[in-house]
Amino acid sequence: MRPHSPIIGNAEAPVTIVEFFDPACEACKAFHPRVKQILAALPRETRLVIRYTPFHREASVEAVRLLEAARAQGKLEPVLEALLDGQRAWTGQGANAYVRAWAIAQSVGLDVEQARQHIASGSVDTLLAQDVLDLKAIGVRATPTFFVNGKPLSSTDPEQLFELVKSEVERLR
Repeated sequence: MRPHSPIIGNAEAPVTIVEFFDPACEACKAFHPRVKQILAALPRETRLVIRYTPFHREASVEAVRLLEAARAQGKLEPVLEALLDGQRAWTGQGANAYVRAWAIAQSVGLDVEQARQHIASGSVDTLLAQDVLDLKAIGVRATPTFFVNGKPLSSTDPEQLFELVKSEVERLR
């Protein structure tokens, strides 16, 4: 976890789910509804910390830039949801892929001009570079990769993620 990492849910929650996440990753998209269910089921006890993992290169980097610009505008969650819902439209090949990602973000309220200014400041690229160093240091090789209060999830089963979170909640009660 880093101070710059986005947090979804109760920022003071005792159970922290850290997700090494790539917005262009189909598996991340598939896992996302279950993560939201966990946060909704245990709203006081859990929070999600996102660590960016741009394994899909340019498409991922552009989406991270959009997400961080959205976070600066207080619109991280709606832009995240919209990008995941429209993932096939902006991860495809071709010159219009980035244009489609920007259009999706704008459709849920992102101020494009303000977003471009935020991205031009370079702060997003600095944050992303730190996340890439961290994922290499701890050996993250696939997305999504989860840790719950520092304990790695050893499978790619959403139900095991829920069980690990639930066991941490119970342990802390």
